[in-house]
Amino acid sequence: MGTVGQLMTSNLRLINEGVPIQEAATMMHRHRIGSLFVRRDEEFVGIITETDVVQAVAEQPRNIERLTVQEVMSRPIITVDRTMAPHYARDLMADRKIRHLGVTQDGKIVGVISVRDLLAYFKTVSKELEDS
Repeated sequence: MGTVGQLMTSNLRLINEGVPIQEAATMMHRHRIGSLFVRRDEEFVGIITETDVVQAVAEQPRNIERLTVQEVMSRPIITVDRTMAPHYARDLMADRKIRHLGVTQDGKIVGVISVRDLLAYFKTVSKELEDS
């Protein structure tokens, strides 16, 4: 059985909190990712996701060019330890109604796991069970 640490992405994409959300959306699109970790100095202070951007556009379409990452990001970052089972991450996402978790090691964020990562994992596990 795998662990969250085996499934996570360790190449974190970061953005500063004062950046316009349009820049965050462009960065997510360019890198084909669904979230960016938000930092202030060297500290993680939130996460901005595709959902956060869509909600901001829907709620404040006339002010979109003035909105910053800090105004729409999700906080605090919900995390899971890298040694936990994928089932735990799946259940945490479902309970919190979120699609991305920060992955920690010794209390520090070292990666991210998304619902897409978990879907791919569970598809593989399901296939292995069918083949055996």
